[in-house]
Amino acid sequence: MSYFDAASSSPLHPVARQALLAALDDGWADPARLYKEGRKARLLLDAAREAAAEAVGCRADELVFTTSGTRAVHTGIAGALAGRRRVGRHLIVSAVEHSSVLHSAESLVAADGSVTEVPVDRTGAVSARAYGEALRPDTALACLQSANHEVGTVQPVAEVAEVCRAAGVPLLVDAAQSLGWGPVEGAWSLLAASAHKWGGPAGVGLLAVRKGVRFAAQGPVDERESGRSPGFENIPAIVAAAASLRAVRTEAAEEALRLRELTERIRARVPQLVPDVDVVGDPVRRLPGIVTFSCLYVDGETLLHELDRAGFSVSSGSSCTSSTLTPSHVLKAMGVLSEGNVRVSLPPGTTEEDVERFLAVLPGAVAGVREKLGAGVPAAVVKEDSLVVDALGKRCPIPVIELAKVIGDVPVGGTVRVLSDDEAARLDIPAWCEMRGQEYVGEEEGPAYVVRRTS
Repeated sequence: MSYFDAASSSPLHPVARQALLAALDDGWADPARLYKEGRKARLLLDAAREAAAEAVGCRADELVFTTSGTRAVHTGIAGALAGRRRVGRHLIVSAVEHSSVLHSAESLVAADGSVTEVPVDRTGAVSARAYGEALRPDTALACLQSANHEVGTVQPVAEVAEVCRAAGVPLLVDAAQSLGWGPVEGAWSLLAASAHKWGGPAGVGLLAVRKGVRFAAQGPVDERESGRSPGFENIPAIVAAAASLRAVRTEAAEEALRLRELTERIRARVPQLVPDVDVVGDPVRRLPGIVTFSCLYVDGETLLHELDRAGFSVSSGSSCTSSTLTPSHVLKAMGVLSEGNVRVSLPPGTTEEDVERFLAVLPGAVAGVREKLGAGVPAAVVKEDSLVVDALGKRCPIPVIELAKVIGDVPVGGTVRVLSDDEAARLDIPAWCEMRGQEYVGEEEGPAYVVRRTS
């Protein structure tokens, strides 16, 4: 079995396992107590904080441990907004942030605050200029992930941080995906991360708040972690998290070169092996181990099951794998195809043989799903200037499959009107038009999506 979903959670690093077992014996006592066992636990906690702060690039007294990366984000955003409440209640986020940031933004709006969502280009990247244009006199905080968790695109954090610094607005960086590969450059103000993303144990996050940043912890607080993360510290897990972060950083340069070569191979060969595939994300400015592609005429959930049976664990941003039947907000913001989406995120240690086996299995898996869905069945020829495809009640990828079947049945210049109540159709039909060289006319009430045949 090959685990290719490291962007969701990376396997426990051997160093983390060793540190965790050792700390279970020595780090069980209350680090706030003055007796021997408490002092021993305090030494372990302080050493872990020093190691984590060195990796982040901040002072040890600027960093606290939380119960998760999500908790770190929520605490960071709430504390920074409260600390600058006299300035205003305006928050800036990118359209492709992790759900933890977007949920915080929703809470702010519900409490009569305001949020500006900065758009991204088709690679998933923001621009520093767009952040600058979003700044207002009442902007209390801006947020930006260091690298995208779904497509791997690396964001221009240093440039955005400089724009925010010049305006006197703190920038919170979600560094969950990138911190294991290296420190985040630039004059950021707050930083959040999660240990299970770099091979540490789940249940440990970290939050760094630079000195001078106005911050007011929200909710009940106690004496733990500078009052920013209440409750008894999980010292064994914290020690394991810090130890694994230091270990993966030591290996990062060599491992990045190796994984980047493997993902380049996937990016290049998947379009050669599988027809009608869109490889998404920035081809250059991206994390070493992530590659994402979408396959036309494929049910994402079925494809993931087929790959799982073949021995490969992958993830997807397709609406076909979602209980809400809505496409990934990241793919939607990028304006790229979402149906049949596959995210491959390679953990450290992935071999060339693993990747070659995946490339050998993928074409058959995609072809099998397409055959089950009838993507290759020719449609009846109807010589009219306009056709209506009734795909109401049918889910991704059926509306696009039905469109593809009949587009050749109208003359060049003729139109096809696809009736669909599937949320994914709003994204996938325009993306299909771009991939197939047809003209997307627009959406009409119904909802109906109109496509004009151009060739």
